[in-house]
Order: sequence, then structure tokens, then C-alpha cells
Amino acid sequence: MNGMLYKVGELAKATGLTVRTLHHYDHVGLVRPSGRTYSGHRLYDEPDVRRLYEVLALRQLGLPLEDIGAALAGTSGLGELLERHREHLDRQLVAMRTLHAHLTTMLSTLGEQAGVTDFLALIREVTTVNETVRQYFSETQLAELAERRSRLGDQEDVQRKWQDLIPRVQRAVETGTDPASAEGRELGREWMSLLEAFHGGDPGLRDSLYRMQAENSAEIQHQHGGPSPEQVDFIRRATQG
Repeated sequence: MNGMLYKVGELAKATGLTVRTLHHYDHVGLVRPSGRTYSGHRLYDEPDVRRLYEVLALRQLGLPLEDIGAALAGTSGLGELLERHREHLDRQLVAMRTLHAHLTTMLSTLGEQAGVTDFLALIREVTTVNETVRQYFSETQLAELAERRSRLGDQEDVQRKWQDLIPRVQRAVETGTDPASAEGRELGREWMSLLEAFHGGDPGLRDSLYRMQAENSAEIQHQHGGPSPEQVDFIRRATQG
């Protein structure tokens, strides 16, 4: 810089910022000019320009101006601010992943001739998550489930398979079929295959699913038709060993 001084217009032109932005930074105390001309115009020296660079670097990371001021003043640790910002970005990424999966599902499901009623019904379907489910699955897991749903495509086919399988398992329970028999193990294999389509082998999703079912079995059976504790026990024994 060689001791150069910049008027506000010159600094704005050199940096690509607007004069209004520089005035605002001065007003909120982020970047205050070190000097003034005789007529009162702002003059920025080398330390001021360096300070402006620091502000812009932190602003580029998405930090709000008040956090930038605290960080540069040393009243708040920069590492803490960046960690908080990363957590915010993580939440945004999860939201974007979920939205992308929902849009993919909508595009694959809605035909060109779909009416507004169909569209609104689908929106309700893909955006409404039962509060019970939210108790067991994190936002990241819900985003993963939404992505898996969009990749798998036809969810009605999966639902039909469950509707066919659960009554067959119930008949096996009622007739006293040995879970270790060939019939029992085949039912267990079908059951686990459908569960695999849900959790994709992710142990976290699998454990959350099992815990939700165990703690809400009566409600799940009443509202969604199963599975009952007896059916779950049958499948557990059919898949042992």
C-alpha cells in the first residue's frame, strides 16, 4: 500500500463493494476509517483495508455481521463461531437433501395431467412426518429415508408386499408353524428383505426402526395393521442362527 489513503469511493471501486456497504460497515463499527479529509470525507489506510479484508473473509463464510464484530474484537472465539456456522450449514444440507428427494418423488409420481388436488395431496404425503417418527429418527436419518424413497420409486409395491406378508405370518403364528421350518425361514427372509429396503443396512436406521416398533407396537398395529408382537417374535425366531 505504501502509505496510500483511500477515499470511500476509491475503496469501493477497488474492492467491488458499494459505497453504501462501506458506510454501513462504518455505522455498525466493523470497518471505521482512520482519518477524514478537511471536508469530512472518510479516508481508509492500510490497517483499515486489512480489517475490511478480514470482515469480507468471514462474511464469505456466511457469518452474520454481529458475530464477525465479536470475533474480530476478541470477545467471541472464531473457532466457536465457525463451529456454530458449520452446524447451521449441516441443517441446511439436510433440508436440501430432503427437499431434493421429495421433488424427485413428486416428479416421478405426478403425471402431466395431474390436477391441483393430486398435487396438494402429494405435498401433504411427502412433507408431513408423524411426530412419533421424529422421536426416533434424526433429521439426517429422515433425509436419508426421503432419498431412499425417491430412489426406490414405487412405494405402493412395497406397501402391497407388506399387506401380503403380514397376514401370511399371522396365519403361521395361528397354525403353530415352526419358525425354524422351511416355511418359517422363508417368511423371515421376505420380512428382512422388506426391512432392508427401508433401512438399507444402516445400523442406526435399523436400530431406530426396531426401537420405534417395540415402544409403539400397539399404536402401529392399530393404525397401520401390524405387525403384532407375536408376529415380530415369530420372525425373530425364524431368522435366528
